[in-house]
Amino acid sequence: MNLLKGTLDLLALKALAWGPMHGFEIASWLETRSDGRLNVVDAALIQSLHRMEERGLVKGEWGVTANGRRARYYTATAAGRAYLRTEGAQLADHVDALATILALRPSSR
Repeated sequence: MNLLKGTLDLLALKALAWGPMHGFEIASWLETRSDGRLNVVDAALIQSLHRMEERGLVKGEWGVTANGRRARYYTATAAGRAYLRTEGAQLADHVDALATILALRPSSR
């Protein structure tokens, strides 16, 4: 499933609400939590993380993964957590409205 523009930032921030993660961990978390329905493109996720780092929504630090590889670990900042709360609530409301509309059945005239 393709993500709507702007949703990847929120989804990555939601993953980071659980703790620091590197890009592959974020993508795996999203795929697992969506029961495999969301497949995040690596390049799009990296762009999202860089964009959010520039905006001060996440902070990145280099570290080493469990298998000894070097990776950039991201953490949501206070501004990122606030953004997730406000924008996440708005997106959830829009999704609910879309689901309501899509569930409507046409009249049988």
